[in-house]
Order: sequence, then structure tokens, then C-alpha cells
Amino acid sequence: MKKKQTKSEFERESIPKSKLKSWKSFLGMYAGEHAAGTEFMIGPLFLTVGVSAFDLLAGLLLGNLLAVFCWRFLTAKIAVNQRFTLYFKLEKISGKKLVTIYNVSNGILFCFLAGAMITVSATAVGVPTNLEMPKLSDLMPNSLNWVVIVIIIGGLTTWIASKGYDMVSKAANWMSPIIVFAFLACGIVALGELEVNNFSDFIAIWGQGSNPFPGQIKYTFWHVLLWSWFCNAAMHIGMSDLSVFRYAKSANAGWTTAAGMYVGHYMAWIAASLLYAVYLKTPEASAFLADGVAPPVAPGPLAYNALGWFGIIAVILAGWTTANPTIYRSGLAFQAILPKLSISKATVLAGTIATTAGIFPAFAMKLLDFVAVYGFILAPVGAVIVFEYFFADRYGVIKDYSEKNNISFNRPVFFAWLISFIIFFGLSQTQEIFLSFLTLPAWLCCGVLFIILSKIYQNKKS
Repeated sequence: MKKKQTKSEFERESIPKSKLKSWKSFLGMYAGEHAAGTEFMIGPLFLTVGVSAFDLLAGLLLGNLLAVFCWRFLTAKIAVNQRFTLYFKLEKISGKKLVTIYNVSNGILFCFLAGAMITVSATAVGVPTNLEMPKLSDLMPNSLNWVVIVIIIGGLTTWIASKGYDMVSKAANWMSPIIVFAFLACGIVALGELEVNNFSDFIAIWGQGSNPFPGQIKYTFWHVLLWSWFCNAAMHIGMSDLSVFRYAKSANAGWTTAAGMYVGHYMAWIAASLLYAVYLKTPEASAFLADGVAPPVAPGPLAYNALGWFGIIAVILAGWTTANPTIYRSGLAFQAILPKLSISKATVLAGTIATTAGIFPAFAMKLLDFVAVYGFILAPVGAVIVFEYFFADRYGVIKDYSEKNNISFNRPVFFAWLISFIIFFGLSQTQEIFLSFLTLPAWLCCGVLFIILSKIYQNKKS
């Protein structure tokens, strides 16, 4: 009996030229992924932290530009040169045992992010069913109906992701134009309801800033710039998107991330913020604030109030276009741990964890804090790949050392990450420093320590 062939995602080999994709494939994926579910949450949250108009607009402009540069000149450059997934490349450097620890952490954290996006979609489905929406302070699900809706959405999202990169990319290309139009329409409708007639009226929405809502911290220009730069740190300087750009014909495909940054992380964040500004003028929101409680941020009702049923559809699709590639990345991480497991089954495992996480609103309601933490944890590991690529030959460090010497646990990699994490996470906790301020120093420290410790370690072994 002929064995059924399974579709290969080239998890442990270089991508063949016949499978390379044009820049259009990446344009749709990044526009869809970053003009998506997270934007319906993050935009409103910028109002809860009392940011000023200048700090928001200028901070987002520069922070997103720096993120695009990282994708183009670091992630895409290395990806098209070597064409390996992050997980396989890291295994070559770090060894199988050490990369297993990373893959578990990486996969689970990405599942939590995907879970937050499933939560976002659930708030849209909850509108016609009169479902009680989670509040900013909610950690647990508030009803059985909520759990059922999340499971249904999570199952559909996982099914798309399990079909592989081609399906993820096609889904993003199909959905992203609808979502982008929805964000733009939401912004226009909100401007009308806020009676904005000129740029001065628009600036006045944020004005000179205000006190943050209960339970939130005050954001300045530097908070916005560094947070927007590093909210996707795991994907660019953390090298997670090696797994995506390995399919690119050239490193110039990295420029397509600008579609996600400026359509999603600029226009969409501001449009979603405007929706929340409309809601804050309602008696319901005023009552919450009078009681010293932050008004809920529920994307579904906010979009429905602006666009009706089209808003509900847009929020559901927006959650999908973020959760799909995120679950796909998690599946690759789990498949690297369990190579006998097919990529499809590994993705189903990731989707199951993501759906479970989506049941708990805490991941979505604390999204600003969560993405700062997961970026801080994962990004320094990417420094190991970047510094090896650019500096190993210059300083006499052997590339892919673990693979060439049959080492399962490369100590320089582990201690470079551990020392940088202890120093800078410790600073954040003891000195109450905003974590995004320390992501770049931790990344640089890890990369430098990796080169130094590798040089010492390899000299001793030779």
C-alpha cells in the first residue's frame, strides 16, 4: 500500500528555490497580521495610560520605523541567506537540549498571544448574543457561554493554521483588505461622533495627556516609541520571523512589514483609540470612572457601535489574522521539540493551548504589559543568531558550534541569556523601570556575552 505523502513545511532544511514567494505574499500577511485583533485592544489602551497627542503620534511614527528597519536589515537579511526556521537555526548554535527549553517557552508565549486574539474575536460574537463583556480587571471567564464561543472560534482558527504557511498567507490576503477598510471606516465614523472638524479638534482628543486610568501607568513619548518598537521584538530582533522570511526571494521583502506597522500599528491603533474615545463619553463609561474603575475595552461592541454588523465581522476576521500566523509559529516551535509529530498535529496542539488561554480575558486585557514581557524574554535569544551572523568570523568564533561538535547544551548561549535576563529584569523590578526601556540593552548584552563566552569556551575545547 502506498504511503500517503504529507505536505512539507521544510522545518529542518533550507527552502528550495521553487518554493520562494514574491513580496506580495508578505505584504498581505503583514498587513493582515498587524491590522488585526491586537489593534482593537491596543488602540483603546493608549487612552487608558493618559498619553498626550504629540507623544502618541510622534512616538508611533518613529517606533514603528525602527521596527521596520530591524525586520529588513536583521531578520530578512539573515533569513534569505540561510533559509532556516528560527528553531532549526538555534538548534545548530545552542544544541538540542537548550533549544528545547527555548521552544517550549516560545511556543507557549505565542499561544498566549494567539489566545488574546481569540478573546478579541469572541467579544464580537458576544454582541448579538448579549454576552457580558470582560472588564480590564477580569482574569477569569465570566460565563459558560463565553467559554463555548471561545472554543468555537479557537477551533476554526486552529484549522486554518494547521493547513500550513500557504493557507495562513492566503487567509491573510483574503481578509486584510476587509479589515483595513473596517479600521479606516471606524476612524471616520468615530471622528464624526466626536465632532472633529479640523486637525486641532483631532489633537484635542488626547490633548496634553491626562492621568492614567485606575491600575494603569502613565505613558510618555519614550514609553510609546520603545513600546511600539519592541512590542514585536520577539519577531524581528528575536528572529522569530526567520521562519516567515525564509520563503522570501530577497531581503527587500522585509520592507513589506511597513504595511503592518503603518496601516496596523499607526492608522488602526489610532482608529481603535477613537472608537474608545466615543465610548468614554457615554453615561456607562462615566459611571465606571466615577466608581474608580476603568471602563471595559471590548472590541466587539466598540466596532458594532460604529459599523453595525460589518464591525462585528471585521473584529472576528481581525482576531483570526493575528491568531493564524501566531499559532503557525507556535506549531513550528512544538514540532521542533517533537520532530516525529507532523507540523499539522503540532499546530493543532498549539491551537488547543491558545484556545484554552483565550478563555481567560487576562491576556487580552493586559496586552500592553504582556507583549512587553514576552518580547523582553524572547528577544535576547535572537541576539545570539544576529551576533553569530555578523561577528563570529571577525572574532574567531565557530558558527553552528553545537551541530559541528555534537553538543546538546551550549553553555555560552545559556549563560549569555541568563546573565542579561537577571541584570535587566532585576533592574526593572527593583527600580520600577518600564520593561520596554530595557529590551534593547538586554538584547545587546546577550549578544556581546555570547561572543565573549563562546570565544573563551571554544578556545578551552580546542
